[in-house]
Amino acid sequence: MTERDIRYFGDPVLKSATTPVTVFDQKLKDLVEDLLDTTALPGRAGVAATQIGVSMRVFSYNVDDELGYVINPEVVETSGELREIEEGCLSVPGLWFPTPRYEHATVKGVDLRNEPITVSGSGIMAQCLQHETDHLDGYVYLDRLSKPNRREALKQVRKSDWF
Repeated sequence: MTERDIRYFGDPVLKSATTPVTVFDQKLKDLVEDLLDTTALPGRAGVAATQIGVSMRVFSYNVDDELGYVINPEVVETSGELREIEEGCLSVPGLWFPTPRYEHATVKGVDLRNEPITVSGSGIMAQCLQHETDHLDGYVYLDRLSKPNRREALKQVRKSDWF
């Protein structure tokens, strides 16, 4: 289909929780294809529908050469230590900050046929699953930062040429 433009921090759609998908039609299939095309670009681990301006509960991922998507994802399990991991976001370009994430995460949702799917992973995949689900709940990674890091991040956002 097509690569879609990414919305930047400050766009209200990024702070809005999405509603679950209930209609499994061509519009949804087109959205999933656009998300996959947008995520497949180099240096991208995932894209949530809100990041392309669509308030539907869908994200795509591209980690360790595994390209996929989840509709109506919910994080059902996290395990391991909660560690601060350097994290960035396409919606907050050029900025990386230590963000608390669990070492392992499992997401359950459905596919385009409304059949159950489960995606689990450790490391980057766990970080991606938590990060993208956060987007669909109306959070950006800056919301997870410690107060001092958040202050610094927002200061850098205000100085950025894209804000």
